[in-house]
Amino acid sequence: MILGLINVSRRYFSKIILNLCMETLIVHPNNKEQLAALKAFIKAFKISFEEEKSSYDREFVAMVKQGDEDLKAGKGVSVDVDNLWK
Repeated sequence: MILGLINVSRRYFSKIILNLCMETLIVHPNNKEQLAALKAFIKAFKISFEEEKSSYDREFVAMVKQGDEDLKAGKGVSVDVDNLWK
């Protein structure tokens, strides 16, 4: 029987971290249905898990992720800090 610890975060893009026999698996379900299916599977195998909730607001997380995507797409301004006050 496989024993492990699972941390489930339900905020924004959820992730599950499995620690099985000295290995760690990180799973990123894309929606609530996938998260529910994974949790049902884990419960069916009688694997204990803990849920960890994020203290960050969903809108804040979405805003930060959107900013990261914008920077990667070249939408941003570069500031030379050496000449900031000149």
